[in-house]
Parts: sequence; structure tokens; C-alpha cells
Amino acid sequence: ESSFGSINIRDEHADVTTFTPEEKEDIARMRQEPNLYMRLANSIVPTVYGHEAVKKGILLMLFGGVNKKTAEGMKLRGDVNICIVGDPSTAKSQFLKYICTFLPRTVYTSGKASSAAGLTASVQRDPETGEFCIEAGALMLADNGICCIDEFDKMDVKDQIAIHEAME
Repeated sequence: ESSFGSINIRDEHADVTTFTPEEKEDIARMRQEPNLYMRLANSIVPTVYGHEAVKKGILLMLFGGVNKKTAEGMKLRGDVNICIVGDPSTAKSQFLKYICTFLPRTVYTSGKASSAAGLTASVQRDPETGEFCIEAGALMLADNGICCIDEFDKMDVKDQIAIHEAME
């Protein structure tokens, strides 16, 4: 469990009975409210007007999908990946930064100064011992969380392909 009292839904052994009676009442009350989906979507970056489709997409990403297992026994992840594309100054970075403000295991990075190797791991020299060590990159730090990569288009094409493979 995180410090926010949330439950990792991807954990097969998560105890969903940890909701307090008050929380269960709140959830039951929310289910009855009209336009709940739109109200939740509009609560994403409330300072940005419009962009309902982007807000709905982010909301669905936050709730996550359902993991599946095929008849052949292959596991399919239910993670939702989002790519926000638009003209300059259309609040794309604001969406990414907002998500990083309230979620645990969320990492924000800029594609302008990132490479695929740096996003996965990097080799650093330990300042105390002088030995080399591997340091986790943004994708590893956001494992089972969200990695927000701003200015993805500024990355080298080879690095973009490597990121796509990591997302699969």
C-alpha cells in the first residue's frame, strides 16, 4: 500500500477489504451520481479548459485495464499507454506534470535530454568508491507506475523505437 491509502490492483494478493466503511459508502454514493465519468474526467487538470478526450484517456489510464491470459497461456498486460499529440502551447506538458504531482511511482522526464539507454538504466561512477554501478532510469523507477516522457518527438528515432518496445 502507498502512503495515499491506495491499493495496487495489479497485486494478485491485494486485500481490497481494507476500505473503511466510510470509503465504501462514498463509493456507493458516487456510483449513483449522474455524469460521474465526466465529473471524474474534468477533475483531471482542472485548470485546463476543454480537452475532454485527453482527460478521459488519462482517467482510463489511471484506473488501468484488466490483465488477461490467452488459451495458450500467454499473459497480456492490461496497462493503458497514452500518447498526447498536439500543437505547441496546448497544455500537453501540464497534463504530464499534473499526473506526477499526486501519484506515487510516477516519473517525469524530458525526451529532449533523454536516450533509450538513459531511460532504462545508466552506468554511473560512485563518487565515494570510484567504482562503476548501474543506476535505474525513468522507466525502471516508474515500474508498475507511470512514466511521463515530455517532448518525445525530440528523441532520436532509435530511442523512440526502444521505448515502444519497452512499452509492449
